[in-house]
Amino acid sequence: MSFFRAGHAAQVVTRAALAAALCLAVGSAPAAPKQTARSKQKATAEAARAGIQQKLANLKKEISRTEAQKEDVADQLAESEEAISDANRELRDLAEEQDQTNRKLTDLDAQRTALQETIDAQKKQIAKLLKEHYVAGNEDRIKLLLSGDNPNRINRDLQMMAYVSQAQAKLLESLRQNLASIETNQQATQNAKDELEEIADEQRQQKATLEKEKAKRAELLAGLSKKLQTQRKDLTSLQRDEERLGKLVDNLAKIIREQQIAAAAAAKKRQEEAAARAAAKAKAQAERERIAKLNAANAAKNGKASTPFKVTDPIDDDEPPKPAVAAAPAAPEPAEEVVLAPPPPDGSFDKLKGQMVRPVAGQVVARFGSKRGGEGVTWKGVFIRASEGADVRVVAPGRIVFSGWMRGFGNLVVVDHGNDYMSVYGYNQSLLKHVGDAVKGGDAIATAGSTGGNEETGLYFEIRRLGRPIDPAQWVKF
Repeated sequence: MSFFRAGHAAQVVTRAALAAALCLAVGSAPAAPKQTARSKQKATAEAARAGIQQKLANLKKEISRTEAQKEDVADQLAESEEAISDANRELRDLAEEQDQTNRKLTDLDAQRTALQETIDAQKKQIAKLLKEHYVAGNEDRIKLLLSGDNPNRINRDLQMMAYVSQAQAKLLESLRQNLASIETNQQATQNAKDELEEIADEQRQQKATLEKEKAKRAELLAGLSKKLQTQRKDLTSLQRDEERLGKLVDNLAKIIREQQIAAAAAAKKRQEEAAARAAAKAKAQAERERIAKLNAANAAKNGKASTPFKVTDPIDDDEPPKPAVAAAPAAPEPAEEVVLAPPPPDGSFDKLKGQMVRPVAGQVVARFGSKRGGEGVTWKGVFIRASEGADVRVVAPGRIVFSGWMRGFGNLVVVDHGNDYMSVYGYNQSLLKHVGDAVKGGDAIATAGSTGGNEETGLYFEIRRLGRPIDPAQWVKF
């Protein structure tokens, strides 16, 4: 009878609930914390950047190849100044990572508290149900079956008991899910704590490196001070610096143009392949429809099933049609290019003319076109005297196309703004961005310094269009 089946179902569900409760009481051993993926991700990113930096290093060597083989005095500072820049950038990145991880830990702690409160409430509810079940046992159900009451009422009451047991089972399943969630939370919390320990260890290493390189640079400066003063007055040296920067900007512009052409060609090829696939698919579909109509007409005409027509040359919808002539041998893979972020829209730089904020807080002490070191050499940008370590901010949206040490300009950043505009930031103490990074106007990209043998602390700033320097005062509100 149905009421016996209902009673049996209720007993089964209740026994399942008891078994689940016992499993929860026993619990499970906590899983070992997983190793963080942070180190692996960093290694992958550094490997990718290493290829970019190697390309830029080769570019700098090519630019300097036509110069005299005698090294510049400031070259002796290059290793320490690059190391100081790297250490400062790493410390800044680690501080940001630390803040993000601490915020993540705060969120995880709040989630864990909410989950624990829910679990405690569910455990109390289950304990109460188990106690009631233990006290009542099966008496209510047996009494109901033996009461001799109306079978329809008995069946209805047993169905109700089954629903109650099912609700208890759902409660236990919800508890299981919450326990699994809190275990996942604990693992994520442990992972975040492990990451914080990694970050703290890296910070200690970078701080030690920074202090060591600062001391090394100070010692070198003390020994090279007279030679550096003489070099700064040497017109030939200043002219070579200007030529070197001009060649760098020209070569970067060439790379950008080549990448744009390659990207346009790749996009066109993808469009042609997509169009070919769509045409092939449409042709195949039309052929299927034609054959289906022929088969339907043939069946209607003969009044019985007949040998159907078939598509003699089916076309794979997922593959483009094969060319009639054998394809030419594949061209060799092009050499790896500098990976760059998408450029800003053309015209965005022009719209900011006269509205750009100065790249660093300080006093302009050398202006575009003024004499520099004597006759024949003039400033192609501006020099802004600023305190060491002051944030250098990009004047407009763009992408980093050069970030490294260069003779005559120390730690140098070049930003491409699209439409053949570039901005140049030299003498920096530290470089905060990598080649390929997209930047918004006002983003900190470096810190002011006196690298490259410069006498004063500050920033050298240029704007170039089609490789030629233009007066920054027409663009930036100094």
